[in-house]
This record gives sequence, C-alpha cells and structure tokens, in this order.
Amino acid sequence: MILDYVGVKEINGSLIVLDDVENASYEEMVDIRLDDGSIRHGRIVQTQGKRCVVQVFEGTKGMSLDNARTRLKGHPMELALSPEIMGRVFNGSGTPIDGLGDIYPTHKANINGTPINPVSRIYPQNYINTGISTIDTLMTLIRGQKLPIFSGSGMKHNELAVQIVRQAQIAGAGNKFGIVFAAMGVKNDVAEYFRKSFDESGVLERVVMFLNLANDPIIERILTPRCALTAAEYLAYQHNMHILVILTDMTTYAEAMREVSSSKGEIPSRKGYPGYLYSELATIYERAGIIKGAKGSVTQIPILTMPNDDITHPIPDLTGYITEGQITLDRSLNGQGIYPPINVLPSLSRLMKDGIGEGFTRADHSALSNQLFAAYAKVMDARSLASVIGEEELSPIDKKYIEFGKLFEAYFVNQGYNENRTIEQSLDLGWKLLSTLPREELDRVDDAILDKYYIEDKDSIVFETFASSEKKDDDSDDNDIA
Repeated sequence: MILDYVGVKEINGSLIVLDDVENASYEEMVDIRLDDGSIRHGRIVQTQGKRCVVQVFEGTKGMSLDNARTRLKGHPMELALSPEIMGRVFNGSGTPIDGLGDIYPTHKANINGTPINPVSRIYPQNYINTGISTIDTLMTLIRGQKLPIFSGSGMKHNELAVQIVRQAQIAGAGNKFGIVFAAMGVKNDVAEYFRKSFDESGVLERVVMFLNLANDPIIERILTPRCALTAAEYLAYQHNMHILVILTDMTTYAEAMREVSSSKGEIPSRKGYPGYLYSELATIYERAGIIKGAKGSVTQIPILTMPNDDITHPIPDLTGYITEGQITLDRSLNGQGIYPPINVLPSLSRLMKDGIGEGFTRADHSALSNQLFAAYAKVMDARSLASVIGEEELSPIDKKYIEFGKLFEAYFVNQGYNENRTIEQSLDLGWKLLSTLPREELDRVDDAILDKYYIEDKDSIVFETFASSEKKDDDSDDNDIA
C-alpha cells in the first residue's frame, strides 16, 4: 500500500517537517507533489520518532502547509549507471546536463556506497604519473591513495586540477584508466573552463564530470562527491578500470554541511561546523582504495581551499588525519609567478616509499627525493640567515644553497601549464640541480648512485623545460642557461 502524506507541519528554508510518518528512514528519498501538478524531490535528513525533516532539492518556493502531498520512496538516493557515463557531464545529483539525452541504466547504486572491509584492502602500490615534476618526484601519487591538495582562495588549484586530468596516466593501463571529476559550488565561468579545457584537450571521452554550480541547491552540493564516487566504484569494480577521482572544492562541501546543520538546529562545533564533520569527510575519503580480488582501483585527489590560508582550520586539519599526505600550494610562490606553486617542504606522500624505485619508477628515485628535500630545507635555513645578516655575509656554501634554491624553484617546481614531463625527465633534472652543489654535501645518497648520476663537469649542466610538442605555449618555451 502506497501512502501520501497530505500537508506539512512546518516549512523552514529548504526544509519541511512531516508529522505522523510511519517507517521513515534516514536519507530515504521522497516525492512531493504540489496542487499545480509539479513534482519536487527531497531526502529525509532527520528523524525523531514519527516526525521527519525533509530537505527539498528544488527549494520550498510556492509551497504552503496544505498544498503538498508527500510520498516516501522506500530507498535512499540511487545513481543510474551504465558504461556510457564515460564522456558525459552531469549535475551534482547525477542528471545529465550536456544535452546528449538520458542515461539508460544497466545498474543502479546507493550513492552512500558500502563500507570496504579493512581486511579486504590491498596496500596501494604502483604510481600514477601526472607529468608534474614536484608531484611525481617528491610526493608521488600512488594508485589507491587519497592525496589532497591544500590551496587558498585565488590560487592556481583549478589549473593544476585540469593539468592533472589532462596528463595523468598509469603505465600499461591503456583505455582502462579513467577520471571522475566533481566540482562543487563553482561559478558558471569556472564550470565552463573545466568543460572547455577537457573538451579541447581531447580527454573528455575518458572523464565523467559532475558539476554543481554556486546557484544550485545546497543539498545537491552534499550529494555531488557521493555521486562521483559511486560512478567511480562502478567503473572500477564492475568494469575493471583504474579511476582517479578529483573533488574540488571540499571546503564548499563542508560549508554546505554547516548550512544544513544550522537549519536543522544542531549544536555547532569548531568554527560553526557540525560535530560530525570528521566522520562525514571520512565516509568520502575512505572510499578510495584497492580491494582484494578486484582488478580496478579508486584513487582520490580532494582539493580544498584553506580559509585565510590557515592549515589548522577544521577542514584541512581533519582532512590531514584521514588522508595519506598532502600537496600544499604556497601563496608566496604563486605571487612570484611560479606554476604550479607547490611548497615542497610541508608536502608529502606517505605511501610513495612502496610505489617508487626499481620496478616502478627508477632505482635512484628514493635517494634523489630524500636529497632534494634535505637540500631545499638548507635553502630555507640559508634564506632565513640572509634575511638577518644579509646575503653578502653568508658563507660560500650557504651562497651555493641560495643559488640552488633559485634554480630549483625556476626549473623544477616551475613548469608550463602544458608541460608534460616523463618521470625520467624529472629525475634527470633533479640530478642536474643537485650537481650544482659540492658532492660532499650530498650525504643522503650512496656513492654508487652518485658515481652514476652526479655530474662532475659543471659546464655541461644545462637546464631546460620539457614542453609537450603538441601543447607548447608561452610558459613552456625552452630556456637554457649554462
């Protein structure tokens, strides 16, 4: 027997309250039919005995206490899925918005997913090449990992996200590698930038896009990452694909949660966010991984803008507890025109040690990475000292580190928006940079590796960029210095 509940008890913003509802479930979907024949959709966001609170996707404009009939659908929100979702663009709740028609589903899945049994998880290995030297060499992205990007308002995280989508690849994966891209709370021009960039670069056919605009319903923003991950899990575990999920911006997702929590009258926690922010973020981030017996995998790069560039803010703080490292963008590097403005020292990938080296990248990768970190840390020390006593008063070795830092930022960190460097090019460039320092300063590398890669003839060291032949632009012209 199907019941329709006539009228509502209360309307508060986009929320409606129903009384005397039997067998309502948390996150159950509902249809709301108005007297004019229009149908709106909602989701139960709170239950208290026979009273339930429903979040209306399309808003409550035009609704009154007695002109609505509500019907419970008996299941949580489900996403229609089929192999043809590749190359398609959807809104935040999974409805196609690219004008190519509806999806004819072969499968429907609960967007909340199913928890992965920790015993069935396989330790992530095998790196994903992004073509970006700092990421591939110093904070390597491992297949099955969750590695967030910590950015700030107005910085180049959108451009970096597009470059990663355009260039990311797994050796030997071929057409079994795909990307699910979800944007939350973005303006129309940013959404168009994403669509146009993917289309013009020819990668849209391997991308599934979910776009939630700033003027879309708040509840849709909360659903967007879940819809994206549901699509990713379908492609990974039912079609044996390796899927990279990019979620931007998780800050707008958390702010949407705060708004919904406030409208429900919940007691706020840090900075006004709900006390369950940690567990909600965990339900998203922990959907990355490799499962025993599955041929596919899900890798995540969540992007979040830190309010006031504060890394101790609840969103980056809690994200850091859940994820396996971070890539941190730096505003001072961004102000110097360095792209991507990745601050190397606070960035790390906790899983890279088991996904690099012989058989994965190159045997010298780990030693090179350790030495570059150590050398750049000494650059920061030398710069701090120079700010006190002046660069002229530095010792000869401190001056060499200052020069190394300039070269490192100009040629290793900095690379063109269209530069796609192979891992070999990035590693070789790292050795060229280290070879500008005296050999005795490289104390984190074995002599055997130094004998093979250290360049004794300083006059032969030439630094250059490695722009893709098809995608050269003004930022990626070859630059040589002796």
